[in-house]
Amino acid sequence: MAGANLTHFMDGIARDHGVVVSDYAALHAWSVAEPAAFWSDLARFAQVRADWGSGPVLTDPEQMPGARFFPGAQLNFAENLLRQRDDQPAVIFRNERGQRAQLSFKALHEAVARVAAWLESHGVGRGDRVAAVLPNIPEACIAMLATTARGAVWSSCSPDLGTSALLERFGQITPKVLFCVDGYTYAGKRFESRPALAELIAQLPSVERVAMVSYLEPQAPLAGLAHAERFEELGGRAPDLPFERVNFNDPLYILYSSGTTGAPKCIVHGVGGTLLQHQKEHLLHTDLKRHDRLFYYTTCSWMMWNWQMSALACGTTLVLYDGSPFHPDPGALWRMAAEEGITVFGTSARYLASLEKSEFRPGARVDLSALRAILSTGSPLPAASYERIYLDIKQDVQVASISGGTDIVSCFGLGCPLLPVYPGELQCRGLGMAVDIFDEAGHPLRGEPGELVCTAPFPAMPIGFWNDRDGRLFHAAYFERYPNVWHHGDHALITEHDGLVILGRSDAMLKPGGVRIGTGELYSALAGMPEISEALAVGQRFAGDVRIVLFVQLAPGVILDESLKRRIRDRIRSATTPRHVPARILAAPDLPRTLNGKASELAVRAVIENQPVRNRAALANPESLDYFRNLLELQS
Repeated sequence: MAGANLTHFMDGIARDHGVVVSDYAALHAWSVAEPAAFWSDLARFAQVRADWGSGPVLTDPEQMPGARFFPGAQLNFAENLLRQRDDQPAVIFRNERGQRAQLSFKALHEAVARVAAWLESHGVGRGDRVAAVLPNIPEACIAMLATTARGAVWSSCSPDLGTSALLERFGQITPKVLFCVDGYTYAGKRFESRPALAELIAQLPSVERVAMVSYLEPQAPLAGLAHAERFEELGGRAPDLPFERVNFNDPLYILYSSGTTGAPKCIVHGVGGTLLQHQKEHLLHTDLKRHDRLFYYTTCSWMMWNWQMSALACGTTLVLYDGSPFHPDPGALWRMAAEEGITVFGTSARYLASLEKSEFRPGARVDLSALRAILSTGSPLPAASYERIYLDIKQDVQVASISGGTDIVSCFGLGCPLLPVYPGELQCRGLGMAVDIFDEAGHPLRGEPGELVCTAPFPAMPIGFWNDRDGRLFHAAYFERYPNVWHHGDHALITEHDGLVILGRSDAMLKPGGVRIGTGELYSALAGMPEISEALAVGQRFAGDVRIVLFVQLAPGVILDESLKRRIRDRIRSATTPRHVPARILAAPDLPRTLNGKASELAVRAVIENQPVRNRAALANPESLDYFRNLLELQS
């Protein structure tokens, strides 16, 4: 692709460094071998606005943690996202209620200036924390940009979280200001937020000011909300928008671990590292340009919201959606994609699997001529889902399964516009990311599964955990397993095409007879079975060994009889090995999910082994665990 950003970047390397990188593999090798040159070149290519200073690009490159990129640089995150100030749409918003709104880059800049001036009037500045309980609406984007324009730290959650879950998160970071919403709708149902917010605010004494968005109803009453003002009435017309430049490694975002194994960890991400990493992934891996329209189905609790926001720095138009992706029917998002001319459509593997089981075939029902790429994350995308995308959605589209996470607010493996797509594989390892697969002893593996690691520093590595002053918890989370190497906790392999296959989380690994099996291998084998809506596999200690127990959520009207169990076992055996075949298969009415929508294997394993579930508040539907207690089928 001669017109791809990545091609122009490679040409620049040849011109400026005299290094010929003839293909992606050569470029990746160079980016890892020469990190200072790569990240400096990327910053120039992306036209990052910063005072770079005179210091080195990278200090202590052999230390993880401890390495620092651009320690002498200063910049402002919002300044880089608001570089454009014209009439092109910056944000297009749709919701399940049929509402639509649009903000140009000029109008977005003006809205951010107004809210930033309000924050300044209440003393919010460098390093202060600003929290938000908001849906995926334009006001969330405006509030985040206003916060970061002031040099303050942003942390957001979606309004479907319970009060206890919000307190577990925001109570650790003591925010000074809270943005919130009067309520929201999902699948046609109204949910009132104000009573829960009143309770939350009462238990967050650090909060000095509250700004509430009237979303369910105009001029929603503020009664019961201490220190509250209406978002739409904040400040006056701001004459200008000053940007507070901060250090490259100062905090930008606080994100949260799922909390399924204890209190959520507050993961602090830096200003410059987040911006550079996202610019790399948007410009080079996703090939975003000004004319593109990027959509990602996400909430403000998921790191993909933060990831999508950064695309404003490319001058790209963001398409935001709030509500159920299947309301009023499975075609909701695809009609929006056609009407808004979406070029890059992002979603989760779970959504695509659910779409497959519906009767809606987007390619036959709507005009997707503008669409050029489909991104998927949240869990591994099975090979069968790639095939269904090309069959049911569009033939000439790039399917990019991407994987990384909240820990790095970005990706280790993702797409590439210059590489072929192989079903079941992530196309490549990210540029500048020394991603490898290790065995138990820390030796590299090829063509066989092991632990996903990163053996060299990268800018998006977190600054640390909030309130972890000596760094002990941070070190234990990522560097204890392999000293001086980032251990991500994914079970994965590097393929013969130099792509990645993610097999599941290491802590959910199945080990029958001591053989390590990723749960993703079972889920991939079952993909495409119309009888199964979703599956969850765990290892149960039994008779001195571990046996695989498979729970399936069945499609409406389906019964788990011996015939279906046999077909499930045969399908797993033929797609994998006899060791993968579950010893028990049970039908579950519901599967427990984290607040980010991921099925929680660890919670189910704890329940069936009569262990405490350490943090039920981390689950969106903790009542689903009741089914798994004292199952007679697992007693023998």
